Parts: sequence; structure tokens; C-alpha cells
Amino acid sequence: MARMEHVAADGVAINLGEAGAEAFFRLGLMYSAGRDCPVDYVMAHKWFNVALARGYKPAAELRTELAAQMSGDEIATALREARVFLTRH
Repeated sequence: MARMEHVAADGVAINLGEAGAEAFFRLGLMYSAGRDCPVDYVMAHKWFNVALARGYKPAAELRTELAAQMSGDEIATALREARVFLTRH
């Protein structure tokens, strides 16, 4: 499998190269809590969507909780970014 990396806003690289659905869920947690990066609800929602699409069911509840704090435009952006990621990876 090709090696992929996600680089957080502060330059922290996260290896996505064999990442399972739980790893994407952890990215969502990281962005929603601002761990090692600024809080970014759009990115958190995106990664929760990816985790859920890859079969990690616990992501659904946190995605729903997060969406309650987001605008419609933010949710649409997160969904679009998740879709783009999933079609490429």
C-alpha cells in the first residue's frame, strides 16, 4: 500500500499508510479536541466521516454531537472533503 501522510496545521505528520478506520477516528478526536493542532470542527467531522465509511461505528455518535455545533456550510465542506479523500484513498 502506498504511504500516505496527513500533516496537521502545526506540521505534525500522521502516517496514514496502513491506517485502519480507528486511526481516522483518532484524527477526528485530535481535531475536535485540539490535541497537537488547532481545534478544527470541519476537519474533525471529515475524519469522523471517513472512519464511519471505513466501518468504525463509534464515529457516528461523535460526528452527530460535533455537527450540532457546526453551520450547514461547515458540515457540507466536511462531507465534501471526506468524499474527496475516500475517492482517492
